Parts: sequence; C-alpha cells; structure tokens
Amino acid sequence: MRQTTMRQASMISALVVMLPFIGPAAHAQTAPQQGPSQQIVPQQGPSQDVLAPAPKLNLTLEQRHTIKEFVKDMKADAADVQATVGEPIPPGINPRPMPSDVGQRVPQVKTHRFFLTAQQIVIVDPKDNKVADVIKLAD
Repeated sequence: MRQTTMRQASMISALVVMLPFIGPAAHAQTAPQQGPSQQIVPQQGPSQDVLAPAPKLNLTLEQRHTIKEFVKDMKADAADVQATVGEPIPPGINPRPMPSDVGQRVPQVKTHRFFLTAQQIVIVDPKDNKVADVIKLAD
C-alpha cells in the first residue's frame, strides 16, 4: 500500500512539473482566430494592375469563331451596351436561347443564353443572369 501511495505521489509530482510545458505547446498548435477587427485585407496600391475577370467559359478560338459565324448576322438586341464578364446583364435586355446549331458544335454553351450588340456577342449564364463570356464581333 505504501508503494502505491509513493507511486501516485511521484506521478502527481511529475504531472505538476510537466503541466506548465504542456499548456503552451497545446496552444501553439491551434490556428489563430481572426475576429471581425483582425481580418486580413489585401491592400491594392495605385501601382497594381486590376485584372479583368476570367471568362466562366473556357472557349477555344475555334469555338468562339463558330459562335460568331452563327450569330453575327442576327439583329442586335442592344446598340451600345458594354457587358463585363461576371456582371449582371443590363436591365431591359432579354437574352435569347442559344441556337441549336451552336449548342451541337459548342456543348459548353448549349444551355446558355445570349444577346447581341453592335460590337459583341454576350453569352449569359441562365442560372444567375450574369455575363459568362463576351465575344467581340470586330477582330
């Protein structure tokens, strides 16, 4: 019994001695928490270039040419609207369904809609009515 008591006492002593070292080690392994006032916001200075958003559709030059050939002679839906990839389409524009010939040759745009301006073909994602890609008519 005396041996058991001595063993327990030495174990408790060892734990008490190790306890200060365990706390910092466990704390160092946790990820730092960022509250609303500590969020990291990238700074964009005047010397940095702002990149245009990449098209949602990764169309090849051949696919763009195919779309252009089928759509270019249609009547324009809007005269001078400038569309930007990722932005919602301008108010008052009702995009049309993609022609079935285009959908067969370029399957990525089969479910998309489009509208035509004097300078560009604007492909619209039907899920969110945002511009998915822009094809310029004049090269």
